[in-house]
Amino acid sequence: PRHKITYATLRNDNEELHALYEAGLDRARARLGGYHQNWVGGNGRDGDGAFELRSPIDRDILVGTFARGTRQDVQDAIAAARAAQPAWRHTPWRDRLAVLRTAAELISERQMEYGALMAIEVGKNRLEALGEVEESADLIRYYADVYERNGGYVHPMDNLGDPSVHTRSVLRPFGVFAIISPFNFPMALAAGPSAGALMAGNAVVFKPASASAMSGTLLAEAYRDAGLPDGVFNLVMGPGESVGQEIQENPGIDGIVFTGSYEVGMRIFRTFSKRWPKPCIVEMGGKNPAIVTAGADLEEAAAGIARSAFGFGGQKCSANSRVYVERAVHDELVRLLVQRTEEIAIGDPLVRTNWLGPIIDERAVARYLAAVADARRDGRVLVGGERLADGDLARGTFVEPTVVGHLPADHRLFQDELFVPFTAVHAVDSLDEALRLANDSTYGLTAGVYTEDPSEVERFLDGIEAGVLYVNRGAGATTGAWPGVQAFGGWKGSGSTGKAGLSIYYPAQFMREQSHTIVD
Repeated sequence: PRHKITYATLRNDNEELHALYEAGLDRARARLGGYHQNWVGGNGRDGDGAFELRSPIDRDILVGTFARGTRQDVQDAIAAARAAQPAWRHTPWRDRLAVLRTAAELISERQMEYGALMAIEVGKNRLEALGEVEESADLIRYYADVYERNGGYVHPMDNLGDPSVHTRSVLRPFGVFAIISPFNFPMALAAGPSAGALMAGNAVVFKPASASAMSGTLLAEAYRDAGLPDGVFNLVMGPGESVGQEIQENPGIDGIVFTGSYEVGMRIFRTFSKRWPKPCIVEMGGKNPAIVTAGADLEEAAAGIARSAFGFGGQKCSANSRVYVERAVHDELVRLLVQRTEEIAIGDPLVRTNWLGPIIDERAVARYLAAVADARRDGRVLVGGERLADGDLARGTFVEPTVVGHLPADHRLFQDELFVPFTAVHAVDSLDEALRLANDSTYGLTAGVYTEDPSEVERFLDGIEAGVLYVNRGAGATTGAWPGVQAFGGWKGSGSTGKAGLSIYYPAQFMREQSHTIVD
C-alpha cells in the first residue's frame, strides 16, 4: 500500500509505515557498496576511475563507488541526446506523458527503498526522505497533468473574422537540456526539471551533485525501467570542474537548469549564453526571514521556526535562518525557541526516534563552527554551538541546532546563506522595521509571518520581497512546499525566471513559442 507523505503531513506514529520503511532499509543496505556507471546513449559507461561516496552518518558506511565522468563523457552524452531528441520530439505528447507517468509510479512503488538509500546518502530522517521520494513522483505527475490541461501547448488564436485564416500558438522544445542538481533534494530537484524538459520533447544530460550520486542513479534507473528511449536521458557523474564545465560550455546544450549556490548560479547565468540567448533556469539560495509580531501565537511561532530552521540540518534553500521579533515578545519567543531546540532528538537518522541527523560533510561543519565563533564574538549563542562527537556520532558530521542573538542587524549572520542548523534572532520595534530588514537581502526565496492581526498579514503579503510566503504556519515558518500546492520559486538573487517550480507555469519554460498562420 502507498502512503501519501508530504512535508506538511509528516507524522511519526504510523506503525505500518515504519514497518514498510524498515523492510525498505533492509533492501537499501543490500545495495550499499556497489559500483555505478554513467549512462550514455542507453549504455553503461565507466569514467576516468571512480569516486567513493561515504555516508555523513558514519564514514565507515560506503554508499557506493561511482564512475568519474570526463569532458569526453559529457560530449558523448550530448551527442547521444542530440541524436535521440528528434524522434522523442515527434513521439505524440500523450505517449511521452505515459512514459513519464510510468516512471512516477515506479518511484512511488520503490519509495521505501529509495527513501532509505537517500537517508543513508545525505542524512535525512526517514520522514523527510520518504516525503522527498514521493514529491519526486508527484512533480512528474503534476507537470504531466499541467501539460495535458494545456492540450500539449497548442492553443488556437484569433482569425479576425476571416474563416479562411487559421492561426495557433504552438510551444516547441529547444532540443537538449542540461540538469545540474544539488545534494539537499537530490531526487526532487532532478526529477522535477528533467520531467519538465522531457515531456516537452527535449532530451536531457543530467549531472547530480557528487554527494548524492546514488539518488541520481536511482532516478536514472526509474526512467530506464519506465521505457524512456535510449539517449533521451543521459547521466554523467563527476566533478564540477570537468563534467560541470563541459555542460556549461558545450554549444550542444540548448538550455540549462542549475540548482545550487548564488555564486555558481550567477556565474552560469552570466556566461551560459554565447551565440544567442538560451534558457538559463538558475534556482539559487535563500536567507529566509520569519517575522513575529507582538500579537502572535508564540507557541506556534516557536514550533514553526524550529521546524524550518533545523529540518534536515538547515540544509534547505528555504530554511528559516533569521528571525525578526517585536521587542515586547522577544524574550518569551527566545525562551520558547530555545526550549524547542533543546528537545530535538539528534543522532542516526535511520533510527525512528531521531529527528535531526548529520550535516553533509566536513566543509559544512567548518562553516557551522565559523558562524558559531562569529556569533560568540559579536553577540550571544543562546543554545547549541557545538559539534557532537560522542560515541558513534564521532564517525559522522553531527552538530547541535543553534540559535544566536544580540548581533548587529547588518551582521553577516543575517546575510550569508550558511546551509547548517543555525538561526539568528533580532529584536525590532515594528513590523515596518522587520519588513525593511527582511528585504535588505540579496535573496528573496521564502518568508513567514506570525500575527493575529489581519491588517499586519496584508502588510506582510504586500511588502515582503520573496516568492513563497507563509502566514501563521506551525508546520514550518518558511519551509514545506508540494507540487500543485505551493508554487516554489525565488525573487531577486534566489531565481532567474520569475516562474516557480511545483507550479502551473513551470513546464512551459522548457519550450519556445511559435506562431502558425495558415490560409486556405
